[in-house]
Amino acid sequence: MLESKIQSGIIDYLNILEKQGRLFFHRSNNNPVYDPVGKKFRSLAKGQKKGFPDIVVLADKRFIGLEVKSEKGYQTKEQKEIEKSFLKQGFEYYVVRSIDDVKNVLGKYIAR
Repeated sequence: MLESKIQSGIIDYLNILEKQGRLFFHRSNNNPVYDPVGKKFRSLAKGQKKGFPDIVVLADKRFIGLEVKSEKGYQTKEQKEIEKSFLKQGFEYYVVRSIDDVKNVLGKYIAR
């Protein structure tokens, strides 16, 4: 399954939980925008970090980064560096490949 489809399903699931007041989440889009006139990718906006997790969840006073990958997907060097930074600060970071992975991660923080 494509990473974009997995991410869409995860976002649908998180939207349900957010509407129930069980968490807050934000999807981060930190891909540079393609400029068709200049025929190149623009730089990331000031303050954006390459490799930042796709989704950040705030639940039960926890800051949780979720990096969505397909079955065969792998983290980039920048994503691994961001993961180290998250863990060093006491935050949580997970590579998730399905809605079930997200349910397992969040299950300990939200009542089902």
